[in-house]
Amino acid sequence: MNIRFDLPDVIPVFPLPGALLLPRARLPLHLFEPRYLAMLDDAMKTDHRLVGMVQPFENRDGDNQLHTIGCAGRVSQYSETEDGRYMITLAGISRFRIKAEVEGFTPYRRCEVGWGGFERDLGAEETDPSFNRDGFLETLSRFFDEQQLSADWETLKDAEDELLINSLSMLCPFDPEDKQALLEAPSLETRRETLVTLIEFALRGGMAEDLMQ
Repeated sequence: MNIRFDLPDVIPVFPLPGALLLPRARLPLHLFEPRYLAMLDDAMKTDHRLVGMVQPFENRDGDNQLHTIGCAGRVSQYSETEDGRYMITLAGISRFRIKAEVEGFTPYRRCEVGWGGFERDLGAEETDPSFNRDGFLETLSRFFDEQQLSADWETLKDAEDELLINSLSMLCPFDPEDKQALLEAPSLETRRETLVTLIEFALRGGMAEDLMQ
């Protein structure tokens, strides 16, 4: 991936539960809250046009916290509706680690971030040499049936490893903490292993519920 801008030390962050962005993937978003409209306006004035997607969580005291690791995306497409909302697409650039939240006068949250340790995110598309695609798709089919989800199976069969695994990680209806685990996976292979574990866990849970009825 050819990054034509320097990765900044401070970026705006968008804490959205369950919304997962991964490097080299694309995430469509609908912005309508005034603070996030302001965030987009400010991001579009920069060279990098980056927005950091972060999973929020509540600590034991009920305070709204941010997970340490998020993923930054560049605003690659946007359009404004007649009533002032934005439809945007973020193109995943790199994961980052939050160092500190920046206090300031913006209505949205900003963080000082570090990019070290995620150099692979800026490189070539990853592959998963040990990927058993047929077995994976069979398990995925059972999961989709259980969740009453539909899919273009021919497209899934032909998709490149990274596109398939990352798209499913982003789209499957997992809890925010599970999405965070998928984000933090150090390689495509470990992300696929995590994804399979989550799918198999969901299938076991579904079967247990059926037995109890």
